[in-house]
Amino acid sequence: MLDRRTFLGAAAGGLAATSLSLANDEPKRKRLAIVTTEWRFHSHAWHMGTRFLVGYPINGRWHKPPFDVVSAYVDQFPDGDLSRARSKEFGFPVYKTIAEALRCGGKELAVDAVLCIGEHGNYPNNEFGQKLYPRYEFFKDVVKVFKEDGRSVPMFNDKHLSWKWSWAKEMVDTSREMGFGYCAGSSLPVTWRMPAIDMPYEADVDELMCVAIGGVDSYDFHALETIQCMAERRKGGETGVAWVESMRGDSVWKAMEGGSFETGSWEPELFHACLSRSQTLAQPPTFSHRYPTPKQIREWAKDPIVYRFQYNDGVKGSMLLMNGLVSDFTFAARIKGKDNPLSTLFYLPPNPNVTYSASLMSKAEETFITGKAPTPIERTLLTSGLVEAGVQSLVKGERIETPYMNVKYNAPRESTFAST
Repeated sequence: MLDRRTFLGAAAGGLAATSLSLANDEPKRKRLAIVTTEWRFHSHAWHMGTRFLVGYPINGRWHKPPFDVVSAYVDQFPDGDLSRARSKEFGFPVYKTIAEALRCGGKELAVDAVLCIGEHGNYPNNEFGQKLYPRYEFFKDVVKVFKEDGRSVPMFNDKHLSWKWSWAKEMVDTSREMGFGYCAGSSLPVTWRMPAIDMPYEADVDELMCVAIGGVDSYDFHALETIQCMAERRKGGETGVAWVESMRGDSVWKAMEGGSFETGSWEPELFHACLSRSQTLAQPPTFSHRYPTPKQIREWAKDPIVYRFQYNDGVKGSMLLMNGLVSDFTFAARIKGKDNPLSTLFYLPPNPNVTYSASLMSKAEETFITGKAPTPIERTLLTSGLVEAGVQSLVKGERIETPYMNVKYNAPRESTFAST
């Protein structure tokens, strides 16, 4: 029998639990369709779809989502395909079309949520080096079912919305017009941070930076999202982006000598803060932790890539891909009136136990359950546009003016990254 003190303590704990709490009374199970480009080891379908089959760790407990994967559409079947094995093991069919998957082979929409993963696979590139993943096409096929059947359900979209700005904006506009919950993006904004800090809400920000690993049209999205999930919390909220310009190779080192954003560079102290947060900073033989000299930085980062951009409110941003120098994602910001930059590491645990994708799928699950995205879809829209403009600037060798990127929104005050 529960005494009054025990009962009150249990009640308080229940009030503090999140929407994904592991209550003993399991809620009614919902039906999930997975739409993906491919499903193999280390693919995003492996990262994400499997979370809804076997569960995932969150807040120190193993969470079993109240969902049954009842169908899937898989666009390509490479060597090492796992979709057929997962289908057999967990008892869901793999259909030949998205419409069949959403209707589970019947005549009307038969699922409660859609997990859409347009990453990895054999697809062509455009003239700017962007891989033409069919995220927009997947979205259109899903929405077509919604419209034909007179009912919509929440959807999660992995990473970019689309490689083309007009399509990305159409996707967001359509979700608004039809009124279904739409969440998107990558793991970076929701993974652990070291230290576990957020941009102070309504901070008066002057300049932001992310130093990261990876290539264009892939990890640049992650690095830009790292910046954007912090930038959106600034004073006045998000105002959109005025222009983007990119550089590569020796032009990066020449720009770095400028010493300020106004001279075509970036604030050196922000770069210093980012490298000081890195856990993978390159080292010379026999040293365990030494800040690299300018000569070493140039030697180790053999193909540096930088996107510089300015928001409509004048706030400045720089994304630096420094392969060979670092292998992680660090962030720094100059807040007006503060002596030292705000800085942190966006921590990504190694494969195969990539718990950062568990954090992301917790946001997808919250969207599926509540019908409302816990993170702004406008963040992914703006970041998708930054990638498009960044790669175009890199190829064209000129600044890209972006008056169309007039995206305004306010981020939630509550932090949404993994902190426990």
